[in-house]
Amino acid sequence: MSHARSTEISRVGPFLVLMVTILILYFARELLIPFAFALTLAFLLAPAVGRLETRRVPRILAVAITGFLAFTILCTVGYVVTRQLLNVASDLPAYRLNIQHKLASVHSPTEQAFQKAFIAIEEISQDLLASGGTAAPSQESPAQGQPVRVIDADRTQLESSVDLIMRFLRPIGTFGVVIIFTIYLLMKREDLRHRILLLAGMGRISLMTQALQDAATRISQYLIFQAAVNAAYGTFFGFGLFLIRVPNATLWGVLAAILRIIPYVGTATSLILPLIVSIAIFDSWIPPLLILALFLTLELTSTNFVEPWLFSSRTGISSLALLAMAIFWALLWGWPGLILSTPLTVCIVVMGRYVPQLSFLHTLLGTDAELSAEALFYERLLAMDQQEAHAVANRFLQNKSLVELYDSVLIPALSLVEQDRHQGNLDDVRCNFFFLSIGELVAELTDYREKTPADSSPATPFPSRTTRRQDFAVVCISANDEADELTTHMLVQLMERANHQTLHLSAASVSSDILDSLGNETNTVIFISALPPFAFSQARAICQRVRSHLPNNRIVIGLWNPSEDPEQTSDLTIERFGSGKPTAVVNSLAQALQQVTHWTEQTPSHYMRM
Repeated sequence: MSHARSTEISRVGPFLVLMVTILILYFARELLIPFAFALTLAFLLAPAVGRLETRRVPRILAVAITGFLAFTILCTVGYVVTRQLLNVASDLPAYRLNIQHKLASVHSPTEQAFQKAFIAIEEISQDLLASGGTAAPSQESPAQGQPVRVIDADRTQLESSVDLIMRFLRPIGTFGVVIIFTIYLLMKREDLRHRILLLAGMGRISLMTQALQDAATRISQYLIFQAAVNAAYGTFFGFGLFLIRVPNATLWGVLAAILRIIPYVGTATSLILPLIVSIAIFDSWIPPLLILALFLTLELTSTNFVEPWLFSSRTGISSLALLAMAIFWALLWGWPGLILSTPLTVCIVVMGRYVPQLSFLHTLLGTDAELSAEALFYERLLAMDQQEAHAVANRFLQNKSLVELYDSVLIPALSLVEQDRHQGNLDDVRCNFFFLSIGELVAELTDYREKTPADSSPATPFPSRTTRRQDFAVVCISANDEADELTTHMLVQLMERANHQTLHLSAASVSSDILDSLGNETNTVIFISALPPFAFSQARAICQRVRSHLPNNRIVIGLWNPSEDPEQTSDLTIERFGSGKPTAVVNSLAQALQQVTHWTEQTPSHYMRM
């Protein structure tokens, strides 16, 4: 009972740790958000600081130079963009009539409602501006009431001023904390790494060092490539707007590059502003439609081709996981979480990769969570999707040989079927479908032509002979059930492709008369095909029976398990056969072909039974 309880606790433990971590991230977000921004900036600036240090620049001076340049660029771009945006906003009211006429030209109810809403918003904005101004009420409407302001009697003018000042000082203070954290991380990065290693313990120094290096490399590469992609995107977008003759095209290109830092939301925002400007200044609908086409072209190209190629391979995060984690961090931390979603998710994936208790995170979010060929083949047949299962085999054959397909895909899938069938996890319908599908696939591959030697895998064990030896033959006997029959079919097919005379016999058809007739041909090799883990006893019984009739022939047991070590398997397994020992035990079809080829090249006089 205690063992079962401890096992249940060990399974639930990682999820409890994950829930506690999420709670900490939520309630400590006021401190963690500036630290996360600082860590991201440190990863972005660390390569530049490192290059300056390699040129014998002191670290203090390297950090100061890098930080000053980054701060100058950030403030300059922010000032220029803000100033131009204010100029554009001040010019928009001049185009009010143009917008109204253009919307009125579309006679659909939806557009008319949109026009009315737009006019109402403008009138409300003007009323709010007029109420906040110092102008006296108009004399033409003396009966018009003045806006009523409710003033809290307990709230003094000083408190209101302090509240207003704090609203401006809060983002400034957060920005200052980010700068301080960034400088500390750049100056004391070895100290921070040592503290993390001390927390991990001496026994995990190697693992934690790899995790830290992996996370730093992935985040730095992501930030650098993100900056490059955003710059290219802004350049193409601005150049396209320039060709369309949209005013301030450079501003919109720079703004598009900046806003793409915010995943998903920023890209849509970068379209809205130039689209509104184009509607305001142009009399035709063609320029707005061209802007929309330009945006869709750039966005589809970057999202479907450029970013998956650059980011997925370097961050190790799948595209679906990026979207899901962007939503998660936005719900947890708001806009800062959305901006930092990718770097934070990279850290989570690295933790899942190097911490065994959190490996499920790497499986859920990582890019290398694809099923192996044998597992995917087995899963498709379990779903009774024969066409897709055969497609898996055909894709495998594009880069591999037929022997590797049998050893690496079909035989492991058959082993999984045998295990599930003996454990009662598979019904007869699926078992029969599986065996029939495998049989049809093997039959279809009878006429399969291997690639040319220049393109094929060097592991292909087929000999270069084109003629058969008449005094050398291979008799293949299946040990027990349908799975053994299928593996024997594969063995027979490969032997025939290797130009060996081959005979296929089932266990029930092996009579004493047949064995006695084979005893006159000592060069004949007897292969007993058995699929572990439930066919060993049948293979041993057949081997002892065959050995009693054929004391001078070579007998090979094929216990098909390509993942095991061939030498250890042969030495340990031969002893388990007792008095009727086989000559050799092989665990893959490739090894079986190599063994038979080796014996074929020997003359009968050199043969000695092992």
